[in-house]
Amino acid sequence: MKKNKNNQMRRFLYITGIAILIGILVVSFVFIKMYNKPHTDVFKASPEYVLTAGEIISEFENDEQQANEKYLDKILQIEGVVSSISTYNGNSVITLEAPGTIGAVICTMEPSQNKKILGLEKGKEINIRGICTGFLMDVMLVRAVIVD
Repeated sequence: MKKNKNNQMRRFLYITGIAILIGILVVSFVFIKMYNKPHTDVFKASPEYVLTAGEIISEFENDEQQANEKYLDKILQIEGVVSSISTYNGNSVITLEAPGTIGAVICTMEPSQNKKILGLEKGKEINIRGICTGFLMDVMLVRAVIVD
């Protein structure tokens, strides 16, 4: 009787150990796949929405939750007027203003865009494509590129 219980316990531990090992392998595989997932190529990707700076700012100001559901992590192409050009952590940042609104669209640019940015001036109207990361008083775009 005691021998039978020992065999059952060993079998239970053996099966449990194999299940845990398989679980660890699956979690590791998923983590590695997600970590090494290639970034979206903003240069080649088509924008999901094409808007003016005023339109996107108004949508976020009117209903931030609905605008987040619609635009968050999506590729947007925004037309606006350059109000400032600066750098942050080595990346160029272009701010697009929208007449009649309090906010702006802040675009953190791809490093490859630095030569194009040197030729920009305040007040120039441009199109910028980037990934929307949300709204913090201003609409934020990252990995942005200038569209010719």
